[in-house]
Amino acid sequence: MGWINIIIAGIFEVFFATCLKASDNFTRILPDTGVILGAGLSLYFLSRAMQTIPMGTAYAVWTGIGSIGTVILGIAIYGDPVNFGRMFFLSVLIFSLVGLKFYSG
Repeated sequence: MGWINIIIAGIFEVFFATCLKASDNFTRILPDTGVILGAGLSLYFLSRAMQTIPMGTAYAVWTGIGSIGTVILGIAIYGDPVNFGRMFFLSVLIFSLVGLKFYSG
């Protein structure tokens, strides 16, 4: 169940970060609410995941899912740049997270 919780936490992390961009410096109430809810739920599920996954692994995977998701949404929604370097290091991050999953015990 810990890995399911960490995936849910990561999804809420992506939601939080996307709402943060949309909040326009905390001037729009709906995205502002999304920031607060997304951050709170993300931390809640992260804390649940840490009950069964080692703390360092859980935190690294949580931030990794958030990073990967926000890069993908940044490209898809906000037209962030796509180039070989960004995609290469995004791939390295994905492989690193998979490695942490398999070697976390």
